[in-house]
Amino acid sequence: MLIMMKLDASREDILRVAEKIRSLGFTPHEIPGASRVAIGITGNKGGFGEEGRALFLSLGGVTDVVRITKPFKLVSREVKPETTLVKVRDVVFGGDEIQIAAGPCSVESRDQLFEVAGILKSAGVKVMRGGAFKPRSSPYAFQGMKQAGLELLKEASEKFGLVIVTEVKDTETLPMVAEHTDILQIGARNMQNFSLLEAVAKYKNPVLLKRGLAATIEELLMAAEYIYSNGNPNVILCERGIRTFETYTRNTMDLSAIPVVKMLSHLPIIADPSHGVGLWEHVGAMAKASVACGADGLIIEVHPNPAMALSDGPQSLKPKKFVKLLEELKLVAEAVGRRLETTEIEAAASV
Repeated sequence: MLIMMKLDASREDILRVAEKIRSLGFTPHEIPGASRVAIGITGNKGGFGEEGRALFLSLGGVTDVVRITKPFKLVSREVKPETTLVKVRDVVFGGDEIQIAAGPCSVESRDQLFEVAGILKSAGVKVMRGGAFKPRSSPYAFQGMKQAGLELLKEASEKFGLVIVTEVKDTETLPMVAEHTDILQIGARNMQNFSLLEAVAKYKNPVLLKRGLAATIEELLMAAEYIYSNGNPNVILCERGIRTFETYTRNTMDLSAIPVVKMLSHLPIIADPSHGVGLWEHVGAMAKASVACGADGLIIEVHPNPAMALSDGPQSLKPKKFVKLLEELKLVAEAVGRRLETTEIEAAASV
């Protein structure tokens, strides 16, 4: 159920409606819009009926009471027609500007991380990705530098002025990760780890939620609903490919998910072409296609020496190829009415 407030509704009107919802045993969720405020109601499984609708319409400042048909109530575009803008420092996801998050799959050393950070900064990229805790399929694979990796990410952020996104893999390490990063990433394997989803909702950090290995679009949006309904509306969705019968690529990049999600939800969505195909040769094509499909950003793996990477080397771009891709993405963004801010640099182009 959604309570639509009038354009001239006062703060007192909004608080009065929220208190009435609580008095009935339900939970109000204030949803600011471009011109008016809406209040979502959760916990009312059977709806209020005409009597309940009349009750809310009688309150000052209320213009309409709408039943939400989608199972994902708060993240549905039925609730909020305009796209949510998720802001992290001077970076905005969901606006006209395409945001690029790039960096190594894993933090391996200060030299490696700072080399990539310097290239990103010079190229005009504002967000750096890097894994400190690495949930791997094999227990024998590199598991990340853990706390030491987080400290290096924090140091790189302060030195180069970059927004940091890194994965949180469990509730035990969540406080430590949240302290060292700007954006908390929920990886594909944890998309339906509901305890973790509820836990990250208690933090102020925006959450980057990746689609599960074989998750449907509705399951992705329901996972986002867990975070949103528990108090954190700053959710960025991510299409990163799904598992199908095809084995040539690491995953099958579901480009159709991008426009579908944008139709169904007001949350911004970015794409991960690195995991989507798993082969660096095809990352550029999928990145450009993602922007053409309407993605609000990209997350791309970049490593100075992919052959020596401790994880995901085959899907990582060398800096020279990454910088060239940025220029190509800029043209695609302009063609679809978006923009991508880049800086041409000789140093990165020569690596």
